[in-house]
Amino acid sequence: ETVRGISYMVILYVVEAIISFPFSLYSIFVIEEKYGFNKTTVRTLISDILKGTILAVVVGIPILTVILILFSRGGEYAWLYLFFFIVGINLVLAFLAPVLILPFFFKLTPLEDGELREAILDLANKADFAMKDIYVIDGSKRSSHSNAFFTGFGSSKRICLFDTLIEQQTTEELVGVIGHEIGHYKKGHIWLGMLLGFMELLLMLFLLSIFISSADLANAFYVSEPSVYFGLVAFGILAAPVQMILGILGNYISRQNEYAADRYGAKLTERPESLANALKKLAKDNLSNLTPPWIQVFVSYSHPTVLMRVRALNQIATKQSSVTP
Repeated sequence: ETVRGISYMVILYVVEAIISFPFSLYSIFVIEEKYGFNKTTVRTLISDILKGTILAVVVGIPILTVILILFSRGGEYAWLYLFFFIVGINLVLAFLAPVLILPFFFKLTPLEDGELREAILDLANKADFAMKDIYVIDGSKRSSHSNAFFTGFGSSKRICLFDTLIEQQTTEELVGVIGHEIGHYKKGHIWLGMLLGFMELLLMLFLLSIFISSADLANAFYVSEPSVYFGLVAFGILAAPVQMILGILGNYISRQNEYAADRYGAKLTERPESLANALKKLAKDNLSNLTPPWIQVFVSYSHPTVLMRVRALNQIATKQSSVTP
């Protein structure tokens, strides 16, 4: 049963990959190319696909095997056992991703000594923020889009800057971006996000345990005999509305966290205009939509629009200037 389930899921994975591949090609080599963002070569794309497949086999299949075994033999509380298993896997990957998975796809180079490195280290020291190092990612190998983020926990925690971001922003603007990212850690947003994710996981696994072996669910899809692996697929389809509602709630919390991180960064750097200028450049360079429909922001945006964030930062700058002697 487990072997059959793995085979079933692998076939679905391959079929989905084949169907989505032309759309990926169109997105990268037509749309991204049209607006000057694409830097990906066919060789890089094939390499990424192969690496993703290797990762899916090495990590995904063992996890899938445990899921199938637990739901087949774990009894009434299989969903709870699976919850703790997945939580453990997530925590392990949070530590391993910066040192194993991220370098598997990208080249990470320590940021060279100079003005930018010193400014970031000074800011981190001011915030009492410990980290392993600052790394530059070769994002320009794939796209002209830019990004900056923190990754890892404990001794593996590090700052990652795309080389495209370093090219596009001034030192002062980059420090503003880093101040924002430090704010997420200092405000506990990373742990909050993980906690909310785990709560959603617990709910979905509980619901899954109710339906996974349901004959009625199998009959609804014209499947004569219910099975664990089919139940996983069918439930994934039927659970989409629940996940959408939870996603709306999660996006609202995320947007509030972005404002909070902006406020923290503005206070830390004492230069809210630096982050505002960085956001303006990011919006310009990435051709962001400054005024999307409010319903789209409400449903699907994990970040406030750049226009909304800049307005909030301008208000902070006005307050700071009013209290400055």
